[in-house]
Amino acid sequence: MDTDTKDIDVTKHLEVTGEHGITWTPEEEKKLVRKIDLLLLPTIWLMYLLSYMDRTNIGNARIAGMADDLKLTSNQYSIALVVFFVGYVVFEPPSNMILVRTRPSYYLPAIMVLWGALTMCMALVKDYSHLVILRIFVGIIESGFAPGILLIISSWYKREEQSKRFAVYMSAAILSGAFGGLLAGAITGGLEGKYGIRGWRWLFIVEGAATVGWALVAGFILLDFPANSKGLTEREREIAIVRLQDGGVMTYTEGDERMGKRKSFWLAITDWRVGGLILGYMVIVGSSTLSYFYPTLVKGLGYTSTVQAQYMTVPIYAVAFVCTAITGIFADKIPQHRGLVIAGWLTFSLVTSILVCTIYNFTARYVLLVLMAAGLWASNATALSFAGSTFGNLQPEVRAIALALVNAMGNLAQIYGAYLFPSEEAPKYLKGFGVISGMLGFGVCIYAAMHVLTRRKDGLGWI
Repeated sequence: MDTDTKDIDVTKHLEVTGEHGITWTPEEEKKLVRKIDLLLLPTIWLMYLLSYMDRTNIGNARIAGMADDLKLTSNQYSIALVVFFVGYVVFEPPSNMILVRTRPSYYLPAIMVLWGALTMCMALVKDYSHLVILRIFVGIIESGFAPGILLIISSWYKREEQSKRFAVYMSAAILSGAFGGLLAGAITGGLEGKYGIRGWRWLFIVEGAATVGWALVAGFILLDFPANSKGLTEREREIAIVRLQDGGVMTYTEGDERMGKRKSFWLAITDWRVGGLILGYMVIVGSSTLSYFYPTLVKGLGYTSTVQAQYMTVPIYAVAFVCTAITGIFADKIPQHRGLVIAGWLTFSLVTSILVCTIYNFTARYVLLVLMAAGLWASNATALSFAGSTFGNLQPEVRAIALALVNAMGNLAQIYGAYLFPSEEAPKYLKGFGVISGMLGFGVCIYAAMHVLTRRKDGLGWI
């Protein structure tokens, strides 16, 4: 017994030697990772929560009176939704090209202040044209956030550490979906008519102000990149860099020469892995547009009260939250099989989608909808970690563009996905679930193929 105890104590102090001759103990590395988690994850979690709410609060404003006040037709509202993604998609790669050459603690809070201010300005809109113009600019400014966070997470964590962190990141969107509507209802209802201002205008003011406020705080907390982050000591930065390099993740040391913009862009768009992961992520995002219609679908399943339908969407997000968290932990234990994990979840969602097309019992369809959503959210978070780890061996400038392209092109699916569930097809929505079933089947094939091909490409046994 004494011998075993001594052995355990000794292993805690064994030193790890990196390729560059820097040594550290496992306990020292764990302490560093905990510090990175503490400084990075809560900050980006709240940033993403506010980003997601600012992006989707137009739907809450619509039912709170905005459509009536601005005399919006259904088609005009759809256009106001779609124009956001035009600038959002186009400007993601250029934004990451800027971010990788600057400090995230400056750049991301700065654009957050701008889109928060623009969100507050939406409280002043008088007509449809003002709304469209503001939505275009919010999309352009906010385009830098999501790909920027993908780059940061993939730049701080080893390949086998990323799934849990992406699950934490994605949980912000899940919880926003669960409680964002309740919060919006409290704001629009509680402040309706206050100082002569409609409740839906207060929604933009309050949520925009919260975004600006947190952005100012985040500027002091958010980490930069391992080589230049002020939040770490010099030794911590050295360990952070070398442990990543030893794990196959390309990162710079201070003073390294940077790759040019043209060359990095060309290398990104000609990497076949980028195309494969774009197709896979488009399937997931396109299928996940189902979340825009949760209240409509639930109401169509027999919950006739609008309030009850809103409450019945909460279990959908709750189950998705649990499944995403468990999947993130599990996927990091078998990082070489992330592609199969995603394909497995997509297969699960495919089966539930097909069953929804054939079963019309209200209770059964609701349960299937809950399970289908869980598979989509869990695969979304894992897909981001799969992309981050796959591109880990690329130089940071190339990885920045590759991740931005995957996220940007994947979000193109938001445009056509918004038309999958027309109200005239209620309550069966066979066209919507039929299209999603087809996409999910394609996604299973894509991620199974990417699992095989990326392992062969890296020659590392796993990625």
